[in-house]
Amino acid sequence: MVPMEPTYTRPGEPTDGPLTFEELQLATRNRGMPLEALRYDVTPVGLHYLLTHFDIPFIASADWRLTISGVENPAELSYEDIRAMPAATLPVTMECAGNGRAKLHPRPISNPWINEAIGTAEWTGTSLWPILERAGLPDSAVELIFTGADPGIQGNVEQFYERSLTLAEARRPEVMLVYEMNGRPLEPQHGFPVRLIVPGWYGMTSVKWLVSIRTATEPFHGYQMTSYRYRAASGEVGEPVQRMRPRALMIPPGIPDYFSRHRLVQAGRVVLVGRAWSGEGSIDRVEVGVDGSGADATLGPSVGDFAWRPWSFEWDAQPGEHTLSCRATDSAGNTQPTEAPWNAGGFGNNMAQQVPVTVR
Repeated sequence: MVPMEPTYTRPGEPTDGPLTFEELQLATRNRGMPLEALRYDVTPVGLHYLLTHFDIPFIASADWRLTISGVENPAELSYEDIRAMPAATLPVTMECAGNGRAKLHPRPISNPWINEAIGTAEWTGTSLWPILERAGLPDSAVELIFTGADPGIQGNVEQFYERSLTLAEARRPEVMLVYEMNGRPLEPQHGFPVRLIVPGWYGMTSVKWLVSIRTATEPFHGYQMTSYRYRAASGEVGEPVQRMRPRALMIPPGIPDYFSRHRLVQAGRVVLVGRAWSGEGSIDRVEVGVDGSGADATLGPSVGDFAWRPWSFEWDAQPGEHTLSCRATDSAGNTQPTEAPWNAGGFGNNMAQQVPVTVR
């Protein structure tokens, strides 16, 4: 058997062809949350989605330090220093900005997510802003730059993974430095020993393996900031990718065909269940469609202010072929589109989910 040779394709170039070798490499390194895991209020660590841009660093907690610079009182904090600070636990739904990319036509070349780049965890740590207040922010500071311990090359730029936040965004009490996920120390792939969590924003903002925070006197234009923008074509400036757009997902009902994942459902009463979330407001409504005809689902209590909300819907399943769908609306009036919002990076595709089923 002749081994498959890599076909090095330029990232960001759209294609309508089959998955490339590079996309398969990314898909095997990263993982989505199986949609049946929507049954859990809090996603078990092993089922939470994962995306790692470069390599997972090996860091011993005893050796780790967080450097805070560009402030009046520069500091170097140890793992024990962070753990000794006032702690809080917050359930947060996190979604990759590229969730839904594989369903775009043409498809931007990157990690080929379908719907599963999602998860909700209970994060334990300490609020960021009191640490910055003690450090003393200069009047000239306009942003904070967060640097991870993972180096690599992206867009022909050798870099450490870095993102920035405005001071106004960093001041939110729910923006935290966290060291536990679901009641136990962070797993290496999730940012051990300490990572940033920015509730409401897409996951690329929550820098893992955090080693440095520094102030900036002007907006930061590092690669991980300029690449995450909604652009109709490469080369445009575009709008920054920030807060999660509203999305509802259902657990595909019945049982799956192994290869195609097509669903087989027994006729009769079927309770459809799922979750909905938004980074721009609370979830006010979920519409469930059966062959295009929609009705409101019943909403349950949210897991937290920054976490998904459960919903359910009773369906009288009649024999035949059907298409189910679900669509969320948030308190800011944002509703999921029924067609994919295309952009060159494949970001923010929150098109309403559709699930074909055969009822027997």
